[in-house]
Amino acid sequence: MADTWDWTVMIVSNVFFFGCGWLFFMKQLFRHYEVHQRLVQIIFSFTFSLSCIMFELIIFEIKDILQSSSRLFFWQLTLRVMLVVLIVVIPAYLSMSVWKSLLVNKKSVFLLTLGSWMVFIYFFWKIGGNFPILSRNHGIFTIEQAISRVGIIGVTVMAILSGFGAVNSPYTCMSYFMRSVSDTDIAQLERKLMQTMDMISAKKKRVVQYERELSQSAFSRGNSDNAGSGLFQRLLGSAGLSSSASLRNQIDCLNSEIGPLEEFSRHLFLEVVEMRNMKDRQIYSKTWMGQFFNLLGYFFSVYCIWKIFISAVNIVFDRVGKVDPVTKGMEILVHWLGFEIEVRYWSQQVSFVLIGLLALTSVRGLLVNLTKFFYRISSSKSSNLIILLFSQIMGMYFVSYVLLIRMNMPDQYRSVITEVLGDLQFNFYHRWSDVIFLFSSISSIAFLYLAHKRMPVS
Repeated sequence: MADTWDWTVMIVSNVFFFGCGWLFFMKQLFRHYEVHQRLVQIIFSFTFSLSCIMFELIIFEIKDILQSSSRLFFWQLTLRVMLVVLIVVIPAYLSMSVWKSLLVNKKSVFLLTLGSWMVFIYFFWKIGGNFPILSRNHGIFTIEQAISRVGIIGVTVMAILSGFGAVNSPYTCMSYFMRSVSDTDIAQLERKLMQTMDMISAKKKRVVQYERELSQSAFSRGNSDNAGSGLFQRLLGSAGLSSSASLRNQIDCLNSEIGPLEEFSRHLFLEVVEMRNMKDRQIYSKTWMGQFFNLLGYFFSVYCIWKIFISAVNIVFDRVGKVDPVTKGMEILVHWLGFEIEVRYWSQQVSFVLIGLLALTSVRGLLVNLTKFFYRISSSKSSNLIILLFSQIMGMYFVSYVLLIRMNMPDQYRSVITEVLGDLQFNFYHRWSDVIFLFSSISSIAFLYLAHKRMPVS
């Protein structure tokens, strides 16, 4: 059990991370919307806080902060609370929010929410039947059963994002993939856009003119009908009908031409915006910061190639690394390059920095992707539901990240994570991550290649 000081540290950490999640929610996700459901904001911030606490506990483990028994207790407490949030709270509240927006009867909402949650639990449980994720000797109501299924979903999401990020990062950073855009190209396309807009404006003016003539013609026919039914009036009426039919045909013809022109103008406008963005990127790439990111893009390219190669090797040869990268690097320095260093001490220090950087970049990367996706698909009505889905994905993502980051830690720090997560088939999760990463990265390469080939400068 934890003492008073350990409790104080963890409570302060929880409050701090909860505040960070609350601030991100208000300043980034919901800055264009009014918050209608305060509980949604609390759930998101609380899930974010639990995710960050797990990373903090990893760093505490490496730096030996707090008592070992306290760390184990807080590991178990945090993980169990996270599982309750992911399996019970978010799915139940999400289904209740959906049914409340469709129904008024509270009793019906409760019954439908309960039924929807039971359907979720059924499919959540069925996930475990298709994968060798844990040993057979575990009971039904054990923490391993829940973690193993959360891990499958989270590892899949994480590998998809990692595969796309590994390919997209060099594509967006390197000047090699930029289109060569000049001011003349932009001016020509803008001139074409203005000509198209002028054509649309002229045709719409003619439509308005013909509609005015049509209404005047109908008004004149009405007056002539009231004046009498002589031969001269009948001739004028037939001429007016012929003229009205001609005007209607011309209006229909003009409207059929305006539609494609408006679609073409939208396409030209998007091209102008894209070319201006490319021009801004070209200017930025010539600055020292742009050159730094260009160099970083080459590093990401090497990493992407290496990661794809290693993933393919791991899949083909059914290989899983036994030694963490830090210790392996230290052994190379000592045995192959002749450096005399204390492997245990420096592996601890480097692991601390590495895990910290991985935690920061993974949190930042996930939040950036969630923000971009949220702005694309959200509306004032769906925003709360989307935030709940994001909270679910975020929680599963970080539980799975802890599961996989175990391999990047020296053996002396893996034990507590292994003890907390239980008797899982860790090798399977690493192989599954390699398979999904390979599929995601190759698909991303094909997609970006086709997108790049379809972007010639007009």
